[in-house]
Amino acid sequence: MNINNEHGTTVLRRTADYKPPRSIRTWLVGRPLQTADAPHQTIGKLVGLAVFSSDAMSSVAYAPQEMLIILAAAGMGALGISIPLSLAICGLLVILTLSYEQTIHAYPGGGGAYIVARDNLGEIPALTAGAALLTDYILTVSVSISSGVAQLVSAYPALHDYRVWISVAMVLLVMLINLRGVKESGFAFAIPTYFFLVMMFVTVGVGFVRYLAGTLGVVSAPPMDLMMEHEVLQPITLFLILKAFASGTTALTGVEAISNGITAFKTPRSKNAGTTLIMMAVILGTLMFGITFLGHQMGVLPSETETVISQMARTVFDGRGLVYLLALTSTTVILMMAANTAFADFPRLGALMATDGFLPRQLAYRGSRLVYSYGIAALAIIASLLIIVFQASVTRLIPLYAIGVFLSFTLSQSGMAHRWFKSGRLRLGQKLTERGSTLEHDRSWLFKMIVNGFGALCTLVVMIVFAVTKFSNGAWVVVILIPGLAAIFLTIHRHYARLAQKLSLEHYGRTPHVGRHRVILALGGVHRGTLEALRYARTLSDDITAVHVSIDPIESEKIKDKWETWGNGVRLVILESPYRLLIEPMLEYIEELQQHRQPNELITIVVPQFVSKQIFASVLHTHTADTLRNVLLNREGIVITEVPYQVE
Repeated sequence: MNINNEHGTTVLRRTADYKPPRSIRTWLVGRPLQTADAPHQTIGKLVGLAVFSSDAMSSVAYAPQEMLIILAAAGMGALGISIPLSLAICGLLVILTLSYEQTIHAYPGGGGAYIVARDNLGEIPALTAGAALLTDYILTVSVSISSGVAQLVSAYPALHDYRVWISVAMVLLVMLINLRGVKESGFAFAIPTYFFLVMMFVTVGVGFVRYLAGTLGVVSAPPMDLMMEHEVLQPITLFLILKAFASGTTALTGVEAISNGITAFKTPRSKNAGTTLIMMAVILGTLMFGITFLGHQMGVLPSETETVISQMARTVFDGRGLVYLLALTSTTVILMMAANTAFADFPRLGALMATDGFLPRQLAYRGSRLVYSYGIAALAIIASLLIIVFQASVTRLIPLYAIGVFLSFTLSQSGMAHRWFKSGRLRLGQKLTERGSTLEHDRSWLFKMIVNGFGALCTLVVMIVFAVTKFSNGAWVVVILIPGLAAIFLTIHRHYARLAQKLSLEHYGRTPHVGRHRVILALGGVHRGTLEALRYARTLSDDITAVHVSIDPIESEKIKDKWETWGNGVRLVILESPYRLLIEPMLEYIEELQQHRQPNELITIVVPQFVSKQIFASVLHTHTADTLRNVLLNREGIVITEVPYQVE
């Protein structure tokens, strides 16, 4: 199709017939998808629950244990406090669910805390929320995979020494599955997610039946490793209770994931995402309270060698039989698959921030399977490094975990409270268009503002408690990291802004005419490749100078004689190099030319380049063009051109 615009420019449009060939990549991640296939890659509520809620639901496998670890410092009598603490956590879950339900419908384009803070609180809070969420997603992968491997090690203690490398292998496996696309990864993760839910509800259900029947019993030979560490018991103080509560609130991590990934759902997106959020909250709250309550009734103890789920399952099912192994296997798998929530949301958030210019543009590019491949790979690499550094220890990773989560909770709900305040100030029928949504007057703005404001206050308190109580245990890293990341985002944004200003065509006249075009032909020898380069140079300009750096007088004399025969009258400059340096004399000569460069004069350096079909042949040749390009790249008015000459 031809289109002629008002300036007489002809624009031709055609669709490329090229199709990517089959390769190892195709076998690993699947055949490339066309852009038009994007609407068919969306998911429904049941698959969405597996993709975006596996992190939140799987946290019940370690959150009760982390809460008990803190209470264990005060002795056996303090472990009962876990029950009211779990009820408080469920109450906070209700508040967060109501808040994010509103966010989902207010911002159907997704983005969660970052978009809400950007539109309602400003750039710095938005970048802080973005840094907190990205940190949270990285730690989600590290913690969930490490916790899953801990479940595996509980069942097979012989694997303890290999837990780090098993964890890294699991990260790479989840990365590979996610590179295949949202729809395929969703179906792949749906089976283990629902297998886990069935086994957990069976375990909790049988446990409650036996508790009501009076046949539940207690844990046989409970592990005492952590209890024995506390030779002097701490008193039960408000500080201890708050610290345990903060550790238990790690069960709420992942609640925001659905609000970040709304665009992955089938239409109507907001309705499907909101329904999925409520389903997730009900499941999470039920399991969190059920596991905590039953764990206390059967005398479960926190341990690094055997998890709470393992102790509860072998007590409920009277030993390590088949059902016990199924429960542990499902827990191990879901904890590893929980990393999928981060793999679903980290690339999406990275793409949003990259589009806004706060992260490298590459993160906004979709790969062959319509997923943000660069973001997925970056997440896997960083999470693997964390696992190696912290030796796959959940207890060592947890202090780094929840601060970022609750900071994003606080900023998101504060932003939503401000949004409802703005809504209340609008007249009926009046609209306010913002970057992420359109705001109208809402009759219930006051109630919604109070709900979000109260939620922001609660999560702020939890974040402060977590930061204070876990500061010396490693939380200081995140306290420093999040502002540091926000500063990096601003630096990246300033770079893109400066570049855009430099490249802008506003107030820019026509490209100035090149008054003189001088061509320098780098001469290492006189051969067919040289003559090909000379022929190309003649198409650029008649002002050509061949330059040879002499480190061997005899060889230089041969080159001079050959050039007189084959150079077609082009002048030759021989640069004597007494120290046998090749590049430096050439650079000195070019720099001298540049100093005397006339206005609107262009200097092109033409370098002949051998191209061999043999794989390892490139290491046998000097790469003069690459070296010159790296040195001269920032010089104005200089162009480096390679002229390839193919040889067998």
